[in-house]
Amino acid sequence: MHTQSVAGSTSLRALDALNFFLADVRDGVGPYLAIYLLASRSWSAGDIGIAMASMSVATLLAQTPAGALVDAVAARRLLMGLASTVVAVACVMMTWFEGLWPVVIAQAMIGVAVAVLAPGVAAITLGLVGYRGLSRRTGRNEAFNHAGNIAAAVCAGLIGHYVAREGIFYLVAVFALFSVVSIACVKPDEIDVRLARGEQAGHDEGPGRLAALLADRRVLVLAAAVTLFHFANAAMLPLVGQYLSLGRNSAASLYMSACIIVAQLVMIPVAVAAGRLAERWGRRPVFMIGFAALPLRGVAYALSDHPVWLVAVQMLDGIGAGVFGVLIVLMVSDLTRGTGRFNVTQGALATATGLGAAASNLSAGFIVERFGYGATFCMLAGVAAVALSVFALGVPETATPVVAGPTHTR
Repeated sequence: MHTQSVAGSTSLRALDALNFFLADVRDGVGPYLAIYLLASRSWSAGDIGIAMASMSVATLLAQTPAGALVDAVAARRLLMGLASTVVAVACVMMTWFEGLWPVVIAQAMIGVAVAVLAPGVAAITLGLVGYRGLSRRTGRNEAFNHAGNIAAAVCAGLIGHYVAREGIFYLVAVFALFSVVSIACVKPDEIDVRLARGEQAGHDEGPGRLAALLADRRVLVLAAAVTLFHFANAAMLPLVGQYLSLGRNSAASLYMSACIIVAQLVMIPVAVAAGRLAERWGRRPVFMIGFAALPLRGVAYALSDHPVWLVAVQMLDGIGAGVFGVLIVLMVSDLTRGTGRFNVTQGALATATGLGAAASNLSAGFIVERFGYGATFCMLAGVAAVALSVFALGVPETATPVVAGPTHTR
């Protein structure tokens, strides 16, 4: 049963805006970087893979400490504001300096900064609405996040095509600054500091105890599944961007924007539905839908390089990512309820996804150079099928009944 949050409407609207603007910030320049480096700087696929992987590697190293930091500090709003500012600065840096290492350093800065943002949003959300409101509020968060991605993709496509590809980097910086304003509008006295890290009355465990986290087999198997999922997923859209750039340089940014917009349009209703269905069906069956969409997407990419086909296939990304963004937060909240380890567990699982993403981007570039795009997409689809199998066979249902009562106490 969903109950009204005790948080005020100003804070909840600010949370909507935060998710909207962070949509572009949390991915940095994303797949547009691959287009920019290939079409504007004539980089090789291998160097592009290194540049793309550097952000993922930095996030990998920072994610678990960042989650522990979000658990440990009360000034989560300030922490997120600083992280967003770092993203803005690094994006501008990539337009000022050429060469591999400046781009790698800027990407690493973004990777460290964004490690704070996902657990920060989840912590503030839980602190505002409590466990009883978390499923639907997380679905709402993801819906605004995907709406923000649509707005950013439209702007990026138009700017990249009609103004300059470098303008896309400045667009991310602007979104980052708007996210700082949004987080400042969330009222700090409406965030339950203890609940934001998953603590409840009657539990005296301190935040961030990694040994207890690693002792939970459910967390370990879930980590294995999401690592494989992101190994299969992370390189797909950047590879599509390179695929589109071959012979179509002048329109590559528009085609990439179309891919992103189609996926995000699907993600908005999928995210809302995932939050609602997770309350009715449980977490596991809904999450399996997201896992199942990924291998189908990889195989479909390999069938044709026609832009219309590639854009249409992105609807499957909308299903997979729309479900994943909601269900990973809900499963972690279930597994850590009352322990004070909500954010460090998110950080540990995000480390697993970062490991998969880094390996994906790094290896995919070299596989493309040797075997071509079609074979690479098929390989990624095979890994996605393994991820689905691991999840289906090894991860149990995590949902537990939520007792009646106030959303949370102070």
